[in-house]
Order: sequence, then C-alpha cells, then structure tokens
Amino acid sequence: MPTYQFEAMDPQGQEIRDVIEAPTQDEAQATIRSMGYFVTKIAQQKSNVKAGQSSSQARKTFALGGAGGKKMVTFTRQLSILQDAGLPILRSLKILEDQANPGALKNSLIDVCDEIESGSSLSEALSKSPKVFDRLYVNMIKAGEAGGSLEIILRRLAEFKERTQKLKGKVIGAMIYPIMVVVFTIGILTFIMLFIIPEFQKMFEEFGIELPAMTQLLMAISDRVCRLWFLFPLIPISMMLFVSLVCKFRAGRMGWHLFLLKVPIMGKLVEKANLARTTRTLGALVASGVPIIEGLTITRETSGNAMFEKIFSRVTDSIRAGDTIANPMKANSRPGFHPVTLFFFLATMSLPPLAVLFIKPDFWFYVAYGSFGLCLVGFAWYFLNYKKPVVEDLVVNMIDVGEETGELDTMLYKVADYYEEEVESITDGMMKLIEPLMIIFLGLVVLFIVVSLFMPLIAIISGLTGGNK
Repeated sequence: MPTYQFEAMDPQGQEIRDVIEAPTQDEAQATIRSMGYFVTKIAQQKSNVKAGQSSSQARKTFALGGAGGKKMVTFTRQLSILQDAGLPILRSLKILEDQANPGALKNSLIDVCDEIESGSSLSEALSKSPKVFDRLYVNMIKAGEAGGSLEIILRRLAEFKERTQKLKGKVIGAMIYPIMVVVFTIGILTFIMLFIIPEFQKMFEEFGIELPAMTQLLMAISDRVCRLWFLFPLIPISMMLFVSLVCKFRAGRMGWHLFLLKVPIMGKLVEKANLARTTRTLGALVASGVPIIEGLTITRETSGNAMFEKIFSRVTDSIRAGDTIANPMKANSRPGFHPVTLFFFLATMSLPPLAVLFIKPDFWFYVAYGSFGLCLVGFAWYFLNYKKPVVEDLVVNMIDVGEETGELDTMLYKVADYYEEEVESITDGMMKLIEPLMIIFLGLVVLFIVVSLFMPLIAIISGLTGGNK
C-alpha cells in the first residue's frame, strides 16, 4: 500500500508532520481530516512514486502527436461535469483515463494522475504534457485554481473548445466539397485522356481525314497526358513543398499568410475565421482571470497567422508601455507592401497560361502575352488591396468600449459570435456558389470532348455515305 508524507495543522495551530498508508491520496487526506487535522501538504514517498510510475509506464501505448480536437472537447466537457458533481479532481481524472481509448490523451492522463499523486497541482501536471494540453489550456486551469473556481473555468473551457471545433469544422467542411469534386473530375478526365481518346485518334488516322482545330487540341492534350501523366501528382506535391520551404523563413511565412488574407473571397473567410478564433481565445483568457499580457501572448501563439501574431506582439509591447489594446491594434492592423505576397499573386496568375504551354509548346508567344496580362491583373489587385486592414474598425471599437466599461471579455465574446456568424454565412454562400459553377465547368468540359470527337466522326460518316453513292 502506498505511503504518503504529509504536513498538517492541528486544532491548536501546531504543525504536524507524519506519514500515513492509504490506497490513494484522496483516502489519505480523508483519513487525516478525520483525525482533526487540516492538510497543508501531502505527497507520496519517492519509493512508492517510482513503483507507481513504473506501473503507469506499463499501461501506456505507443502514440504519435497530440490528441484530436474532438477528443479534447469531449474530455473537457466530461471533466467539467464531474467537477460540478463534486468529485475530487484525481478521482475525476482516473475515471476519464479508464474510459479513454489508447492514444496520446490516455497516456497524458496517466502522467497527469501520477503528477497529482506526487503532490503537483492540476495546472502543473497538465503543463508536463504540452502536446495534448497547450498553454491556453494550462493557463486557464491555473487561473481557475488561483481563483477557487475550477469547475467554472472548466465549463468555460469546454464551451470554448466546442465553439472553436465547430468553427474549424465549418471551414474544413466548406473546403472538402470542392476539393473532392475537383479530384474526382481530374480522375475521370485523366482516364478519358489515357484510354478513350487514343482509340479515337487511331481511328481518325486510319481514315486520314483533316481534323478540326478543337479535335487537334483534344488530341494534343491526350498526347501530353499519356506521355507526362506522372507529373500530375508531382505538380501539387512540389507546390506544397515549395510553400512549406518558403514558410520556414520569417519573411516567407508572413508573405504567404498575407497572400491568404488578400486572395479574393477566400481571403475574407480566412480573415474572419482568424478574428473569431483570436477574439474568443483572448475573451476566454480574460474571463478566466489570466493576466492581460499573458493572455495576449497565448493568443498570439495560437492565432496561426503571421500577420495576427505581429499585431498581438505589437499590442503586448504597447501595453507594457502603458497603452490600451484598441489603439495599437488599430495602428498595426494595416499590412504594408510585401514582395513575397506579390510573388505569390504573380505566380498564381501565370499558372493558366503555363498550362497551355504544357499542351502546346509552340504557343509560347501567346502564353507570354497571356501571362503578362494576367500578372498585371494580379499586381493591380494586390496594389489596390494591400493597405486594407485585417482587423476591422468594428473589432477595435468593441474592444475600446470593453476597456472603457471594464467588460472586455464580454465584448470580445460578442465580436467572436459576430464573426463566427459571418464565417458561417460566407461558407454557406460559397457552397451555394461552388455547386452550380462546378456543374457548369463539367458541362463545358463534356461539351468540348463530345463536340471534338463528333465533328470528325460526322465527316467520316458523310464520306462513307458519299462513297457508297
């Protein structure tokens, strides 16, 4: 049976130091209290701790990375309910550890339980598993422990996790549909170009007829696909690797993230999603009693966008100098000209002409003019939009009012609610717009293939009919 060292105060205020044997730390504390002592410190003896740790290691399974967002939402909500029911924190964590499936979360809960049994607080124990419990999570728990309102903080944290996961799911869900349609379309067209069009090409060559321009273009596309099919998976992979390499550098990461914020339609979605996430994060931290400097630092680290990281970093520096949040946020919300962002705009606009060059190399003259024209369009768009602020005046004004009235957390929650509704509205609008556009695009592709194949077929049939006469 484990042995616990404890320090306590008797009814006369005298300090007591002793050891006690008990199955768990909770039962040890209960026994000490039944003796009329008030426990001030308790920890399992080191020999017992090591034995417990070895048994804990045996219960762990191999796991990579952290826990998923949905698992963390479920865990936080369940822990909040158990704390509302009045269960000791160690008992609650052991219940959830037993219920958890093998993986990173279960392994972390085993470690957390061991740390708490060794005398650590909940926040200290959670901080030992940073892959599962990030700084936001740990600091909110720490604030709850300091204020004696852990069950309230857990409830807020559960609500925060649920809202964040819902917003993330909404954005990802809006992207999955068009990506799946595009991938499916490319797969079908590749099959047609590899196996169907070459058969028609052999038939046309046997009859020796002159092919129309549309049919020649279709045959050229089919020929390139048959000879260079291996480039199709390599091109997107190479582009992703290139972007990842660019983002390894500070200037490259800023340029890429500004490009995402300034892209038509999609940029607004990225901007509003970041505003919703960052304001809700900061609001949750402020409401939990986390110091504002620490809250801004955590919000910056969890924003996931270099431009927003820069804004919150400048705001933090200004607050240290005695300023408010609203003024430096407004002053730093306008991004300046960034050459890497311009490069991404020019590269994106030049891709369609380069695709034509891939099919018809002898069209290089027209491709050059087309690329130049589209690059001018991309440059004009970026030049007209690069100074637009990424944090709207609504956010700044709401934060200013919150600071004036002392209800900053309430205002931040209102801003987050507003932008979450905006994100839902944009994603719903995109879904409604993408579906007909995809249908029109597929219809045009099918029309092009059918017309390109039927025109020479009609000529062949006409020639055969005329020959028979």
